[in-house]
Amino acid sequence: MEKKTIAKLKLFFSGIESRYDEQKDFFKEMNVAFKSGTKTFTGSFKDNELYLNKEIKNMEFSEALNAFIDEAAKFEALEAVYIERGTHVIISADSKNVNIRYEEPKPEMEVKVESKRDYFIKASKAPALLKEIGIMTKDGKVKNDMIRKYNQIDHFIEVVEPILKNMDPNEPITIMDCACGKSYLTFVLNYYIREVMKRNCYFIGIDYTEGVIKSSRERAQRLGYKNMEFIQEDLRTYAPSRKIDMVVSLHACDIATDYAISAAIRAKAGSMIIVPCCHKELIDQIDSKELEPIYKHNIFRTRLNDLLTDSLRSIFIESYGYEVSALEYVSPLDTPKNLMIRAVKTSDENLVAKKEYEDMKKIFNVQPTMEYYVH
Repeated sequence: MEKKTIAKLKLFFSGIESRYDEQKDFFKEMNVAFKSGTKTFTGSFKDNELYLNKEIKNMEFSEALNAFIDEAAKFEALEAVYIERGTHVIISADSKNVNIRYEEPKPEMEVKVESKRDYFIKASKAPALLKEIGIMTKDGKVKNDMIRKYNQIDHFIEVVEPILKNMDPNEPITIMDCACGKSYLTFVLNYYIREVMKRNCYFIGIDYTEGVIKSSRERAQRLGYKNMEFIQEDLRTYAPSRKIDMVVSLHACDIATDYAISAAIRAKAGSMIIVPCCHKELIDQIDSKELEPIYKHNIFRTRLNDLLTDSLRSIFIESYGYEVSALEYVSPLDTPKNLMIRAVKTSDENLVAKKEYEDMKKIFNVQPTMEYYVH
């Protein structure tokens, strides 16, 4: 290639280097084809290893780019494909010009699902993810007995997407998963934000159980999701080291949900997605002479306990300046634990909600755990 072409190529590669520095967690590999006449020679960079001229060398990305440029001077043309999660950046150079274009990865396979739903997480584009979380078989078919689960996962994204779209497009999105467990929906969120929305994102998974933290780390490694960390910590005291845009807590058992709400408030999270489970704490505390006829039967007491617990949670969240909505995010036929509390921070506090919360506690003579850990 001529010196003018090499100079332009260096300029384009400097842009690629900046992209890599800013989005290193999403980089997969870079492949380069060098062409002279009918002959083509290849090189690649992956996992800090450069393969070029039949040699493998450990080096930094910037060094690999310089090696590709030095090699390009010996050839007539070049095509470099920079591959990151959700995007391919393709640079082509010859004696006339240097060009750049951006492409989405092509679907890995054609997958048909017996459903009229227009999926947010399309099976043909996300086979690695869906295989990892057990929705798809190894040969690329959505399991018949997992279609309902697949629909639930996709509906979760549908419910969360409006909040994500309202976040500052110039800033990365940081999500903290409290009592993360196996983190299935967090992995789905990671895929959607990065590879569909094309947004930079970072995930922190917190759980007290060593086993689930270990398995989540291994799953992230298998998927190549470098933008995730999983920490064995106590939610009652954990303080994140970065700004949190969203806290999710999905089916955290009983007061673990309260710990998650407290952690979100302490972190001044921009939003919350809370799906409660297994309400036990207040059932033996409820004591109201005026209302006792309503819950004198155990089944009614149990149902009142569930309603009271989540109502108090919603009002408590409101009192800290969040706009709260409660909805059924899946059919009650799938699970009776289908309530989602969705909250977005809009102000510092809500004094009306604070009074409502205190009044409700007095009426039922209860003391929820969550208020002890907000400071």
